[in-house]
Amino acid sequence: MRSGSRHAVVIGGSIAGLLAAHVLKDHADSVTVVERDRYPDGPRHRAGVPQDRHAHIFLEGGVRALEDLLPGLPDELVEHGSPRLGMPADFVQWQGGQWFRRTPASTHVLTGSRPLTDWLVRRRVLADARVTVLEETEVTGLTGDAARVRGVRVRRRGARQETRTLDAGLVVDASGRSTRAPAWLRAIGAEPPREETIDSGLAYATRFWAAGTNTDLSFRAVYLAIDGRHPRGGLLLPVEGDRWIALLSGFRGHEPPTDEQGYLDFAATLPDPVMREWLDRAEPLTAIHGFRGLANVRRRYDRPGRRPAGFLATGEALCAFNPAYGQGMSVAALCAVALRDALDDGRRTPTTRRVQRALADATRQAWDISSGADRVVPGVTGNAVRPRVIDRPAAWYLNRVLERLPRNPLVGDTFRKVGSLAAPATAFFAPRVAREVLFTPVPASPSAPPLLPESAESAESAESAGRTRRAGRTGRAGKTGSAGSTEARR
Repeated sequence: MRSGSRHAVVIGGSIAGLLAAHVLKDHADSVTVVERDRYPDGPRHRAGVPQDRHAHIFLEGGVRALEDLLPGLPDELVEHGSPRLGMPADFVQWQGGQWFRRTPASTHVLTGSRPLTDWLVRRRVLADARVTVLEETEVTGLTGDAARVRGVRVRRRGARQETRTLDAGLVVDASGRSTRAPAWLRAIGAEPPREETIDSGLAYATRFWAAGTNTDLSFRAVYLAIDGRHPRGGLLLPVEGDRWIALLSGFRGHEPPTDEQGYLDFAATLPDPVMREWLDRAEPLTAIHGFRGLANVRRRYDRPGRRPAGFLATGEALCAFNPAYGQGMSVAALCAVALRDALDDGRRTPTTRRVQRALADATRQAWDISSGADRVVPGVTGNAVRPRVIDRPAAWYLNRVLERLPRNPLVGDTFRKVGSLAAPATAFFAPRVAREVLFTPVPASPSAPPLLPESAESAESAESAGRTRRAGRTGRAGKTGSAGSTEARR
């Protein structure tokens, strides 16, 4: 057992916890990460990351934060096979009933698998002797009182033996959306945070694939986005090892099946056959994995309350998002940067409340994006669904943005920068962008999937390719996935 105020404990050893530990090692004599799992030796799946068999992306804002924290790590991800995709150039994207122009990339994302990202972050952080891990160990409660947390009680996972105490001057909860911290705070006489929830009922079904005969295609990803009007969607992304992830998603009442035929039948109901055609020519590598319970949940530790010094929450223990927006890993990195900056700020004392507010601020933009989109989904539930007074004019303006973003490069680039957490939401109101949003007409979007990037073809030839592709489908009398569609695509 370690003791003393210069010891920090981090609950949870996933990306948010490891990055927090990496920051804290410069402010404590030692840091202990308490992790319920046993880590695998390499980039392998583990039970403690229930979403790691599904698609993950590192947004541009998250990549910048990761580079800031662990210089060179984004390059390591690429060196180990993580694809780096440019948006919109590499994507065949359909959103809001419109196809997007494939103009040159204005933002990039990393699409390596979650096990690869976890492994590389873990390897780098744990190379420092100041950070140690207690694997197969679970936290059962906090020690201290309503004024100050002084450590945690732990026990070997699955053991009946008595718990032991780890003393600490700071405890950081990074245990994810299933955190038990509210109950632990009640147990020491403190006040748990108010929880805000917005639940669209989203469900996933995901499978890894080999490309099969999907060769010589001019796109690297397919994104058929779901929203309030289109409750079914799909995402096709490359990952390391010459593999692809095909993720099908649906809101409440439109949950994708996890059986073989049901999965393919669901893919055939998406707004365009482009993804189903790819699946018909690919080779499955794994079983189909489903996942539910994906509500937006925000715990308001930043609000006043009777809560102790020496306790912080970060990552999804603080704010968990609908993963359809791909924000989780990026926000974990942004939270770690916020933690570092708050602790390093020599102008003010880094009190628990001040640092927790900085962590909350790091999640705010991602929360506004995911919760704002999910509030308008039919059948949404939760205690934070009711729109605020400010939401009506904001929704009017955002609708004008959405109408223009598929074909207006300036609006589209701004939307991608904000959505990738690389620019603040105020970028939408910059004078040049506002003029486009308020005073330009809605441009026509492509009438068929733009299968070639605009750098390789003119808009006129894109329409011609679309007509050829549609004619090929008509000639197949509705059959999905024949060689004719591939020829039209090439």
